[in-house]
Amino acid sequence: MNIFYAISEWKQGRNDKKLLEMKELGKCPDCNGRGYILTISSLYIPSFESIFDCPGCNASGQYKDWENAANENIIH
Repeated sequence: MNIFYAISEWKQGRNDKKLLEMKELGKCPDCNGRGYILTISSLYIPSFESIFDCPGCNASGQYKDWENAANENIIH
């Protein structure tokens, strides 16, 4: 069981580090500040099939918009 706890702690640490870096840069952590998310259509021959507006930041790419949306989801 200790291995699962260690993996969980490692993943949480990675996530926390990314959130801190994105906050410092002012970029949305979901889309890395691009404002859109790409979907990959094939595993073997990667080709981008669809582009979607980022739901985390409402396509702005800004950390503050991502944070506001996350807070709204917690409240509701």
